[in-house]
Amino acid sequence: MQKNYDCLVLGAGIVGLATALKIQERGRSVLLVDKGEAGAATSYGNAGIIERSSIFPHAFPQQLGEILSVIGNKRLDVRFHWNALMSAAPFLYRYWRASSPERHLETAKAALPLIENCMAEHMLLVEAAGAQHLIRQTGWLKFTRNPEKMEKYLKDLETVKPYGVKAEVVDAKGFALKEPHITAPVVGAVHYTDPANVTDPQELSRAYLRLFEQRGGVFVKGDARSMDPSGDGWRVDTVQGAVTGREIVLALGPWSAEIAGTLGYHVPLGIKRGYHRHYRPVGNAVLNHTLYDADYSYCAAPMLKGVRITTGAEFAFRDGPPTPDQMNEIEPLARSTFPLGEAVEADPWMGSRPCTPDMLPVIGRGSKHKGLWFAFGHSHHGLTHAAVTGRLVAEMMSGEKTFCDPTPYRIERF
Repeated sequence: MQKNYDCLVLGAGIVGLATALKIQERGRSVLLVDKGEAGAATSYGNAGIIERSSIFPHAFPQQLGEILSVIGNKRLDVRFHWNALMSAAPFLYRYWRASSPERHLETAKAALPLIENCMAEHMLLVEAAGAQHLIRQTGWLKFTRNPEKMEKYLKDLETVKPYGVKAEVVDAKGFALKEPHITAPVVGAVHYTDPANVTDPQELSRAYLRLFEQRGGVFVKGDARSMDPSGDGWRVDTVQGAVTGREIVLALGPWSAEIAGTLGYHVPLGIKRGYHRHYRPVGNAVLNHTLYDADYSYCAAPMLKGVRITTGAEFAFRDGPPTPDQMNEIEPLARSTFPLGEAVEADPWMGSRPCTPDMLPVIGRGSKHKGLWFAFGHSHHGLTHAAVTGRLVAEMMSGEKTFCDPTPYRIERF
């Protein structure tokens, strides 16, 4: 292994991998550094959707009644740890302010270039990595048992259609044809047809890593906390000794703000923990699409390992012990909807989503240091934004004309 590179990328999650590949495409030597396996942390657990249809990011409730139901843990989609509430309060206040209708619309417009290009950029990497077998072009369905809710979801659909979102409205009969093994009394659904589905998110990360290494990239275990400005570049300690790079990218997901803080960059990053678990279907039952059960706030996704059930958000300390209360409440509801058999894992998996209060990622140059770049804070859309983030970082790093204005994502906005 050489000791000096054009660029060091810290973090081998899906964002770091995609960014390393996009920089590598510009002819630069790249070293990828992580303390664990590729795609084994936050990137391991999600619904596996490359989410072209998600124009408006997850906002914090604005009405008092909704806020009290959230804080009081009366909803299935959100859970609070009271011992973490005080430390999370500054983030939550800024998150609430950024979720006002006016600012939420501004955020959606700022994030739109990332959403519009997310599929195309991923598919370029998927094809190059030979990972087409991991992709299902089936979109996802949001279904409900409640006619009033269905009316609301139809209005929501009209709101996103002007942004190029394609979808199909499905009645009860049509839903039964698409998903004959769902036993719930579904009244209707919206089928968002643009998104792609990944049948094993970690396998996609591994495919990207293989492509990176085939192109001459090197992946090595190391500690990002050792990063230090060194001469005209950066130095990081790895298991194979110290390495240097002219430029460095911080793509460490929920650990990014901690490392950036040691360099004098303050990012009010919030943590939303999430859980998933795989189940074997009973008998010949088949789930044909990724589903969002809007009544019970969980996703069910057909994966290679079984049907993956995912939870909403848990506000808790990032490194605190798992408390899978949401999963425990959701599991019997999911079983009443689809014939789930035994669980594949002994315990639910838990991961941490890195969330900024304004719901936009941090992408761009560090103004206080030469050769420092950021790529983190993608909230619920790390998989979705990974490849397009990599493209934007690579374009800025190479001095190319960027495909969009990167100003909304700069770290200095905080």
